[in-house]
Amino acid sequence: MNHSPLLEKFIALLDEAESLAPVLDLACGSGRNGLYLVNQKFPVVFADIKETALEQVKSTLTSKYGELKPSASFWQVDFEKDSFEQGSVIQKHEHPLAGKSFAAIMVFRYLHRPLFEQIKQAVIPGGYVVYETFTVEHPQFGRPKNPNFLLKQGELAELFADWEIIHSFEGVIEANNDSGRQAVAQIIARKPK
Repeated sequence: MNHSPLLEKFIALLDEAESLAPVLDLACGSGRNGLYLVNQKFPVVFADIKETALEQVKSTLTSKYGELKPSASFWQVDFEKDSFEQGSVIQKHEHPLAGKSFAAIMVFRYLHRPLFEQIKQAVIPGGYVVYETFTVEHPQFGRPKNPNFLLKQGELAELFADWEIIHSFEGVIEANNDSGRQAVAQIIARKPK
């Protein structure tokens, strides 16, 4: 599967921020978007809850280059684990993004609303967020159908209203699925310096 065309709008913007910190491919899955950036010589941290997904990305890199690229690193992490029980007491733990810095964080086809503030904090000043996922209009084209995994109209633009919006789109795009279409929202936003 090819990388998202949204990244081609993003690639030129990343050059200035990339030297300060890597790019985080959050919930990377097969890594298609992060792999595109590695091929463009960007340092990428591939992060996913599934070890099998990270192993697949490693395998793709080694089959292409014969070895792992030093610009690629891997982080197995559960971004949705907000608390855990110890006995009868629920204790909060430090969020995985706390204290981390990235030139950009990109998220494709994943939505966990409690992460937005942590994502915004983990991007360096002048860095970027690239986000694309399904909207509430999507169920007519297929899964997901659960509203917890679907952006409301205008939600992304509202969440990043205090950032410089480089690109914003909400609507239906062509897709490689049964219906040939997906309803998505996209944003590329730059964090104020």
